[in-house]
Amino acid sequence: MAATLEDPRGAIGFRDPDSNLDEEEEDDTAAVLLSVLVQRGQLGLCFYDSGDSSLHYMVDSPDNYELHLLSRVIQEVRPHVILTSAKQERCLTQYLQQLGSDPHYKPEVVTYPYVDFGLEVGKQRLLSAHLPFLPPCISERDKMSYLSSCITFDSPLMLRAVGALLKCLDRRRVGVELEDSTVGVPILQFHAYTLKEVVYIDRDTYSPSVLQIFKSDLHPSVYKLQSGEKEGLSLYGILNRCKSKFGSKLLRQWFLRPTRDLAVLYRRQEVIRFFTSPRNSDVLNTLQASLRNIRNIPGVLRRMTLSSTKVTDWQCLYKTVYSAVCIRDSMRHLPQSIQLFWEISEKLSEDLHYVAALINRVVDFDASLEESRFTVKPNVDPAIDEKKRRMMGLSDFLTDVARRELEHLDSRISSCCVIYLPLIGFLLSVPRLPSMVEKEDFEMEGFEFMFLSDDRLHYRSQRTRELDSLLGDLHCDIRDMETAVMTQLQSAVLEKSNSLYQVLDLLAELDCLMAMSSASQEYSYSSPKLARHRTIAITQGRHPLLELCSPVFVANSFQSSESEGRIKVITGPNSSGKSIFLKQVGLIVFMALIGSDVPAKEAEVGLVDGIFTRMQSRESVSVGLSTFMIDLNQMALALNSSTGSSLVLIDEFGKGTNTVDGLSLLAASVSFWLKKPLVDVPHVLLATNFHSLMQLGLLPTTGMLSFLTLETAVDRDELVFLYQLKEGICQSSYAANIAALAGLPTCLVHRAMEVSEHYRTGKPIKRIDKASSDEQAKRCQSVVQKFLSLDLEDKDVDLQSFMKDELLPSAGELLNRR
Repeated sequence: MAATLEDPRGAIGFRDPDSNLDEEEEDDTAAVLLSVLVQRGQLGLCFYDSGDSSLHYMVDSPDNYELHLLSRVIQEVRPHVILTSAKQERCLTQYLQQLGSDPHYKPEVVTYPYVDFGLEVGKQRLLSAHLPFLPPCISERDKMSYLSSCITFDSPLMLRAVGALLKCLDRRRVGVELEDSTVGVPILQFHAYTLKEVVYIDRDTYSPSVLQIFKSDLHPSVYKLQSGEKEGLSLYGILNRCKSKFGSKLLRQWFLRPTRDLAVLYRRQEVIRFFTSPRNSDVLNTLQASLRNIRNIPGVLRRMTLSSTKVTDWQCLYKTVYSAVCIRDSMRHLPQSIQLFWEISEKLSEDLHYVAALINRVVDFDASLEESRFTVKPNVDPAIDEKKRRMMGLSDFLTDVARRELEHLDSRISSCCVIYLPLIGFLLSVPRLPSMVEKEDFEMEGFEFMFLSDDRLHYRSQRTRELDSLLGDLHCDIRDMETAVMTQLQSAVLEKSNSLYQVLDLLAELDCLMAMSSASQEYSYSSPKLARHRTIAITQGRHPLLELCSPVFVANSFQSSESEGRIKVITGPNSSGKSIFLKQVGLIVFMALIGSDVPAKEAEVGLVDGIFTRMQSRESVSVGLSTFMIDLNQMALALNSSTGSSLVLIDEFGKGTNTVDGLSLLAASVSFWLKKPLVDVPHVLLATNFHSLMQLGLLPTTGMLSFLTLETAVDRDELVFLYQLKEGICQSSYAANIAALAGLPTCLVHRAMEVSEHYRTGKPIKRIDKASSDEQAKRCQSVVQKFLSLDLEDKDVDLQSFMKDELLPSAGELLNRR
């Protein structure tokens, strides 16, 4: 692996980075350049494929210290060049070093200065990129609007990586080596990249306003408002019953990376199925109690390598290893046909027992906590035991020495003692006499004055010097010897670090699955059937969050086969439950894709490759886009990126502009999917109040399209929601009834109904200002009668005077009223 450092002045490294790779000139295959940043457990990356001049980006994702996610990306993409920052985290440095040891794959690693990975720099380079499909005269604002529909601006690490990648492309002239220097490296396509078998879900879909998979609330304590956050009512919040922090962390990663890998999903389902059985509840409780002691093993091992281990670290490590041994022993009594149980039983080796026994035999936890330092148990090192015995018998011995010293002191001194101070040694301590005022008064023959403390004088005498040479600095000696033992113990533990890391991975997975099992038991979930077909069938499905907040919840079923009913248009009054049903289907499919049980009587879920949503309008000050433009971007992503295996949820699209334009865009979007080949039509659930979509026949008649509505009943003037889904089309939005339920004044509601009815039937809408209308009508009638009474054949009739006197005042009054 050739490592190079590129900067504006040239290259520092093994080769000139501005020159083209000889291998690339000779190789006909396309070059792939990947740019990556790792920061605080988050991974951001993008790569450029010169074969089709496409830029692929991956939204910022969590990764562990071993960078397993990055490893999978590089394994799939196989980039020729890996670009990263010169200022990088240790885990990325170690990973790239390990990557260089692979004899079959040696990419070139290039480092750029950290400043080239700036966020604003990245945005500006993206705006300045050579996009041949855009007109050259396009404004910066319009270009930003277009780019926001192609690439997400919510992933800062990825955007920083894009900026550095674009600089690298321009300097290397990738694909345009023979062109004029004014010709930039073209970008013809933008693609959102997801790993194979990983389901694509954008950040908006996770938000509280859409599927509410995550929701962060401020901590209720006033002392933690700045730094403290807690998970609010969300899907992650109700499923996270993990007993260890690493279990919670892994569960969040599962949520962020739902999978289509059936082997992984079946592995999770079989464990959940075991623990949801009532007869295994005692085993579940016992294992969860042990999991509470699983602590931060990587942090402890990292501090061991730096020789900065604390007493609490040894306690945490011992509890973790001991609990892991207990869990392993328990697992050996469970069915070994379950893959995870077998792995824990077999892969948690006897190294754990060795580490636990070694720590227990060496570390004296009580003494260590009392002295706030590492302390060794008796019978570990005979030399340490001997010195400690001397220390314990030192008190009586020093009392005898002090008695002998008192015989040689001034008769005015009635008492003295010999003390031991670490790093200083043995000293004679005597009380200060009233006559001892100046420093010269402290001098005594045969004694060396050291210092004054707490009205006591401390001296060094011949006998204390003899004690120093005879006994030495016992305290420091013991501490040094125990530190040496701790270093040996650390080395022994670090030799078994692979076993300890394996403990963390396996037990975190077990913790996650037991957490989901607990939730499944409590909320009466069922295990879904998973297969690689394109069907979604849900029987009596429920919304996992709303059913916790509502005393009564009406379950609804959903069916989308491979050949019929792929696109469902749902109509109904406001507040009838259309949005809830969309979110309910999305959440059930999502839960199946993380291996969880689902809130339904039965469910069969074909593995989808992405969940696309256009449900909640939001604003973005940073990008400078209107709410409707962001809605269009979300819709564009669903139209351009969805496949025949995707799930698309659309709620009230088109309401952000005027009715005709919004209706037209919605009809065109549905028609776009209907015109695709059958295998390319995704599962689409569309909720709308545009009843004209059906009434005007804007959609073609096809078996791929079905219409659903939510039942309601009108009891006198009151609208009753039944929340039951059925086939059909809602003929009225019942806006007036909803307005009355919301508490709008009755007169206002009645007037709105009157105007709506006149508008629908084409009748003129009369003003409600009756007094002014009647007066105007009488005035007009008077003018007409006067005009009809005129004899136009009479030469004395002045028609102009009549119009001036009668018509102009009337027009003036009318204008004044308006």
